[in-house]
Amino acid sequence: MSATTIPVPVSPVSPATAVPVRITAGWRGLISDWSSDREAFHVSWGKAMMWIFLLSDTFIFSCFLTSYMTVRVSSTVPWPNPSQVFALNIGGSEVPLILIAIMTFILISSSGTMAMAVNCAYRRDRINAAALMLVTAAFGETFVFMQAFEWSKLILHDGVRPWGNPMGAAQFGSSFFMITGFHGLHVTAGVIYLIVIAVRLLRGHYEKTGNYQIVEIAGLYWHFVDLVWVFIFALFYLW
Repeated sequence: MSATTIPVPVSPVSPATAVPVRITAGWRGLISDWSSDREAFHVSWGKAMMWIFLLSDTFIFSCFLTSYMTVRVSSTVPWPNPSQVFALNIGGSEVPLILIAIMTFILISSSGTMAMAVNCAYRRDRINAAALMLVTAAFGETFVFMQAFEWSKLILHDGVRPWGNPMGAAQFGSSFFMITGFHGLHVTAGVIYLIVIAVRLLRGHYEKTGNYQIVEIAGLYWHFVDLVWVFIFALFYLW
């Protein structure tokens, strides 16, 4: 006797319902891949996001400095002489740019201590890494205090304002306070950032995961702040 095949009814799937299913599955796969990944292009997400932030900040500072150079070149009123504006009276004689030279030395030195902190962090020496980050933060805070002293001298003693300047072009005050103030805000934020990371290091927060890359990410921000100051120093104080 021959075997009898009984057909099993199969409900047809219309193209209208098949396409959304495939699209939903594709999106779920994409979301799963992105949520499970910790690195993209062999770079951690934290470091990649910091680079993106620094790139956007570079555009902002570039616009500010380009605008400053444009205003200075196109000004018909004589621009103040930086050697006279930023001079300090020491022992009865005017010493040009002495305060700015000390500020620059402090900020550049802080890059060295930050680099040593990153080196200690990758060697899992969290005590020395935290100590060096606190030293870096102290350098940054000293820089901010010296900048505040410079501002107070210009405002109270020399009468410089964002809308006027008795020593020459009126645009000098607005350009100077805007750009150096914006940079000083970055330094202040960096000091707070370094202190928070240093405290977490001392408390052993990163011992659980063994991931000390956060110190390098903080170092990227700090080195960027130092690099921007080099351009501000060259354009405002040496030009």
